[in-house]
Amino acid sequence: MNTIQKKIWMLAMVVLFIMAAIWFALTYYNQKTQTQYNEILQRYLHLNEAKTASQETIVNLNSYLNEPTEVNKKRLKDTEGKLRQAKNEAAGLRNEENDFALSNYMNLIDSLIETTDRSVLFQEDKETEASASEFSEATRISKYISDMTLTLIDTELKTYDRFYRSIIEKSVEIKKLGIWLMLLITFLLLIITYGFSLSITKPVHQLTQAANELSKGRFDRQIEVKSNDEIAFLAKTFDRMRININGLISEIQEKAQLERELQESKLLLQESQLRSLQSQINPHFLFNTLNMLSKKAYLEGNEETSDLLVSVAGLLRYNLRRLDKPVTLADEIVVIQQYMDIQKARFTERLTFYMDIDEGCLDSRIPGLTLQPIIENAVIHAIEPKEDGGAIWLRIRDEEESVVIEIEDDGLGMEAEKVQQILNEHHVQSEGHSTGIGFSNVVKRLRLFYESSGVINIESTIGSGTKVLLNIPKNKVGVRHG
Repeated sequence: MNTIQKKIWMLAMVVLFIMAAIWFALTYYNQKTQTQYNEILQRYLHLNEAKTASQETIVNLNSYLNEPTEVNKKRLKDTEGKLRQAKNEAAGLRNEENDFALSNYMNLIDSLIETTDRSVLFQEDKETEASASEFSEATRISKYISDMTLTLIDTELKTYDRFYRSIIEKSVEIKKLGIWLMLLITFLLLIITYGFSLSITKPVHQLTQAANELSKGRFDRQIEVKSNDEIAFLAKTFDRMRININGLISEIQEKAQLERELQESKLLLQESQLRSLQSQINPHFLFNTLNMLSKKAYLEGNEETSDLLVSVAGLLRYNLRRLDKPVTLADEIVVIQQYMDIQKARFTERLTFYMDIDEGCLDSRIPGLTLQPIIENAVIHAIEPKEDGGAIWLRIRDEEESVVIEIEDDGLGMEAEKVQQILNEHHVQSEGHSTGIGFSNVVKRLRLFYESSGVINIESTIGSGTKVLLNIPKNKVGVRHG
């Protein structure tokens, strides 16, 4: 299958190939012309270096004759070295047009070097007049070298005049060729792009028409798209969908009758559900019944049973409150004491409960049913599994900007994975005898109430118990009130 992606790659490769071919051709021509230009420029530079070196030689010779020091003598020798190097480089510039002139030019350089050396020797032998005469001769030779340099450069210009003109003509031709190539490439790319876009848009247009027919409910027309890419596969998928929809319509028509027949069964089911709801015990009825049983037990002299029933009734009444309403810590402490009275009746001496509460914190407000589910979790997972029971501590203390609540047990501890599940508000399966408010639910309500994720933390180590820390900010107490 010739995919759309393959078509795009083919178009890109064609464009890149054409551009690369043009780039390589222009680069080759430019590089060739640049090399020729550099060679000619190098010839001029070599000639100019000889002239410059001869002039420096005269200047340094004059400095030495006026002040014959070792420094000036060294400068003169260095300049003579440059002059010899310039002569060697000029030797490579020889051609048919400048053969005679270049030979004279090189002889003049040799004469300048020899005259300079003689002037230095006469100066060292104290023959001042002879040294001055040689200096004058050296100056004259240097002037000849400068004049000869201009003559050679003029010869070079005449020699390469045809080359310069051919370069200009070629540049004009290349410019014209470039314009024609751009027009040709643009035309070719337009044709290729049109064919490429048509190979994609035509099948898409056919598929769009077929989808429009389907949207009008005409499922009897077969979908055909002439293409060899993904659009053809999509068209076949559309056609299979059309066939399936036809089948589904037939099935729906067949099931319509069954729906009517099942309607009576649904009515009977709803009646059954209503009767099931009517058979459920109303929680308020249960609360009133517990109060009645408590009074009856008290009248019969069974005060312990009466107190237990009062605690159960109080716990039930507290659980009937709306969970989104804030309560004071004092209310939470009362319900915890009622819950612990029930658990002490169950576990007797196996359960020890300690409270260390700062009375000044009891007016602080927190979401209802916050502490009791945490205490309940400690009873289920710390006290119940241990044969000799255990202890639970509830501490409330006042800090500068917050109220800190600690609930600690000496149970078996929790695994780190389970701690993370609770803190991440994932549902953790509760034991069957819990009151129904899960630990994760408490975490979620606290974070919503205080609009902070750091309001609760759990510290637990396997075999070393668990500590739950609540950090209640004072400046946000009751923020979600009502």
